[in-house]
Amino acid sequence: MMKTPVNYQTAKKVIASYGLPDFGRATIREMVAISTRLEKETGTEFIHMEMGVPGLKPAQIGVDAEIEALQNGIAAVYPNINGLDALKTEASRFIKAFVNADVPPECCVPVTGSMQGTYASFLTCGQCDPEKDTILFIDPGFPVQKQQIAVLGYKYASFDVYDYRGEKLRPMLERFLSEGNIAAMVYSNPNNPGWFCLTESELATVGEVANRYDVIVIEDLAYFAMDFRKPLGTPFRPPYQASAANCTDYFILQISASKAFSYAGQRIGVAAISDKLYHRHYAGLTRRYGGGTFGSVYIHRVLYALSSGTSHSAQYALAAMFKAASDGRFDFVSEVREYGNRAARLKRIFLNHGFRMVYDYDIDEPVADGFYFTIAYPGMTGGQLMEELIYYGISAISLATANSRQEGLRACTSFIKPHQYELLEDRLRLFQADHPVP
Repeated sequence: MMKTPVNYQTAKKVIASYGLPDFGRATIREMVAISTRLEKETGTEFIHMEMGVPGLKPAQIGVDAEIEALQNGIAAVYPNINGLDALKTEASRFIKAFVNADVPPECCVPVTGSMQGTYASFLTCGQCDPEKDTILFIDPGFPVQKQQIAVLGYKYASFDVYDYRGEKLRPMLERFLSEGNIAAMVYSNPNNPGWFCLTESELATVGEVANRYDVIVIEDLAYFAMDFRKPLGTPFRPPYQASAANCTDYFILQISASKAFSYAGQRIGVAAISDKLYHRHYAGLTRRYGGGTFGSVYIHRVLYALSSGTSHSAQYALAAMFKAASDGRFDFVSEVREYGNRAARLKRIFLNHGFRMVYDYDIDEPVADGFYFTIAYPGMTGGQLMEELIYYGISAISLATANSRQEGLRACTSFIKPHQYELLEDRLRLFQADHPVP
């Protein structure tokens, strides 16, 4: 039996206690629970790469604005369900500054993080037309979004975009959208878990095909402007965050404060709905609610039922951060570039010990270094690799949980501590010795 950094028998026992029928399908939360328990029971430090939680200090501009709002007594007042006027105005300006897209303040709606934004978007999109009852996922993607679909009782379709980049994307989208049952399609850019970025050309294709088949585009920008290959941090000046917003009439941008501003704990974001979609009437919504546009239903029916508004003080924080960024006083991209620095160093360590990157190219350009990267090891499935690395005190999640068809793991850079690079080197050296490649 191999002598591993984490006691082999203890690890086996703990893993078995969770009764997982397929360890490769273990959720992020289950992996956190297993690794944390083993850390306590064995006294062995784990290198945690499973959880996509920000690992940097929150933006001080937001903290100060929120404290001031609280000191002014805002906690005693219900927020307007439409959102704070200042936030709506600054969200619209921020989108113009960094996406170069026009979304009126009226159409910028505060939400309790992008999780709520996508849930409300799925719910509303699925009620517009009874003939369109399916959400299309351009995968791999955020696993919890499919859980949201399951909670809603909706249908979904998906494909792994790994083999359908560039010119191959259009026929694949046509294949699904031509069926006539797709209400909306969703993707993240940069991608979670692959960290690849759909190109401007690919996003134009997404927009064109969506227009042809009258499908709503939901663009998850949780990692806004974090393609560190490009200087995306200068307001009102190209290059801009890549988006389909200028290529389609009907879109919803999910912009979160969690990663870009390291403001995850306050659960604040904005769903930016295109002007044409916001003011469009749908027969399905009229039958269900007796009237109203997409935007009014989204806010006054769906969001009102879900949460009756979004944290009042957090809206002041996000408004201040948006304003400072658009004014050029807050270089939020430089603040989070540390994730890219970590990824570059971690990738080198894995590659030096027999691993390979899975989602490694954006067509002909290496993917950016950022919040996530994907790894595989010769001769192992993602599930096998995930379990084997547990014995070496390294935890990550299988790409299968993100509906990827590729074998491998998603690794997150956010919790890496300075001393752990050397620790990772030592453990992967052992791992490679114990798992020689023929």
